Amino acid sequence: MIKYRKQENGYFTTKVWDGTYSGGKKHYKYIRSSKSSKDLEAKVKLFLESIDQRKYVSHNDVMFHDYALQWLKVYKADASPNTINMYKNIIDKHLTVDIPISLVRRNILVDVANTSKGPRTRQQIVLTLKQICKSAVRDKLMSQTTFDDIFTDVKVKYKSPEKRALYPHEKEAIKNANFSDRERAFVYILYYCGLRRGEACALTEKDIDFEKKLLTVNKAVYFDVNDPYIKDTKNGKHRIVPIPNEAISALYEYVSEGYVFHMSNGKIITKSSLDKMWKTIIQKMNAVSTEPIIGLTPHIFRHNYCATLCGQIPTISINRIAELLGDSKQMVVDVYNHSIESKEKVEEILNSAF
Repeated sequence: MIKYRKQENGYFTTKVWDGTYSGGKKHYKYIRSSKSSKDLEAKVKLFLESIDQRKYVSHNDVMFHDYALQWLKVYKADASPNTINMYKNIIDKHLTVDIPISLVRRNILVDVANTSKGPRTRQQIVLTLKQICKSAVRDKLMSQTTFDDIFTDVKVKYKSPEKRALYPHEKEAIKNANFSDRERAFVYILYYCGLRRGEACALTEKDIDFEKKLLTVNKAVYFDVNDPYIKDTKNGKHRIVPIPNEAISALYEYVSEGYVFHMSNGKIITKSSLDKMWKTIIQKMNAVSTEPIIGLTPHIFRHNYCATLCGQIPTISINRIAELLGDSKQMVVDVYNHSIESKEKVEEILNSAF
């Protein structure tokens, strides 16, 4: 049976959806053959296979920067405000490429990366551009071959700042600082329970069981510039953390109904208020410290918590440490392996074993 019939112009012709849309409607490509219906059928089959393999690129004038902003709006809509702002900053400052996205080539990536400052910024540029181009391949605005040509063997070397625990003079300052009840409660939750800053800010009095000395972590505060909002914990892991005796009394003196660290109206603490409180905490620690306290962040307290527990291996297992942190066992090993190894006394272990 003949699938396609010859038209008056002498050609066998049909139209095939190319997988893209124009004005909200499917965009079709006309395919024809001057030979036969069978030849046209073979061409259609070949064209459909190329679409399946993402080799076909829709011909259009979509500009790269316009597409990048649309990608951010559509595909990153559920990201946190901070993540969205990071992407938008990269797009607006570094990816202002004024050419159709189908013409983006490897030299664009090289030029943008070379003119940016700092390895961290270059890494963010490459990762952002890679996500945008990968989306363009899916939308058939860029071929898979072009994508591979741009990103094959592209590596940006960036080493995160080394994770550190608290210095001895910082630990001493925590004990001696003239904190208010609120400041001491915040510092002790970080120091003795290893919570992330956002997890501490999200605590309510219902999350603290003074009788059993347990603290429940099941949410976190994030900030849209200054405004706080509640979401799940960073990786969705909830946990119950023991509260050491040293922290119980400090928390008991301060905690009341509602959010533990709230504004005067009882609502969640804002970013500016949290920054102000932290600045005061550092000032009070510096007032009693034997050495200047520089660059101390709430997250350093979390690293100190983990490093302290790692120092107690094998009394406590790596699995249990990971549970208390609400993180993975691999993270504990990757980040704190040096701390674990420094506690190993190989000669004593061998002598004892044999």
